[in-house]
Amino acid sequence: MDKHSLRERVWDTLEASGDARFPFPPHGRIPNFAGADDAAERLAATDEWQAAATIKANPDSPQRPVRRRALEAGKTVYMAVPRLSDEQCFLELDPARIDDVDRATTISGSSELGEQVGPEAVGPIDLIVSGSVAVTTDGARVGKGEGYSDLEYAVLRELGLVDAETPVATTVHESQVVDDEVPIESHDVPMDVVATPERTVHTETAATKPAGIDWDLLSEERRAEIPVLDRFAPE
Repeated sequence: MDKHSLRERVWDTLEASGDARFPFPPHGRIPNFAGADDAAERLAATDEWQAAATIKANPDSPQRPVRRRALEAGKTVYMAVPRLSDEQCFLELDPARIDDVDRATTISGSSELGEQVGPEAVGPIDLIVSGSVAVTTDGARVGKGEGYSDLEYAVLRELGLVDAETPVATTVHESQVVDDEVPIESHDVPMDVVATPERTVHTETAATKPAGIDWDLLSEERRAEIPVLDRFAPE
């Protein structure tokens, strides 16, 4: 099954089962799901989470409980600005400077209470949390199809803020864990941990994380839209 068809199937399943949650419809986005809080709780019980002081997280609704738990636990959270469209391409949420954690975990609240910073202000990342449309138990991930999550990881590798040992996790509904054969290509970031409301999977993936940016996959248009890429662009 191709990735587009797999996305559509998962979105349709979440909608038909009633397990999708606001915002609706689940299609075309990282879908929110019933039990997102429980999945976040399972992730928070892992060694990877416990060892992390700094987390890079996606801004989507299903991972809001993850961001909330991180701030409540005193962890610094970084999110990429939409489409990496600014030279100051990260939003820093420092729990020491936030007195309204619930608001800080929303899209509008994070912009208001967080601080937009450039890469030089970001410290090493201990754990990455990604949003997913579908995942497999051997670590393959399917996003919504725009490629920004993998590109954000590649930028972090280029900056030396993560390495091959930095764990990458996702929280999903159980129905988003699929049995399909999903290839992990060289630019894809495999998942080390998958947490659902019902279980935690340590994938023990054999796939290698990307070592940096694959310039052959970036159009001139996309390069022009992402200022931070100028730091690494080959001559």
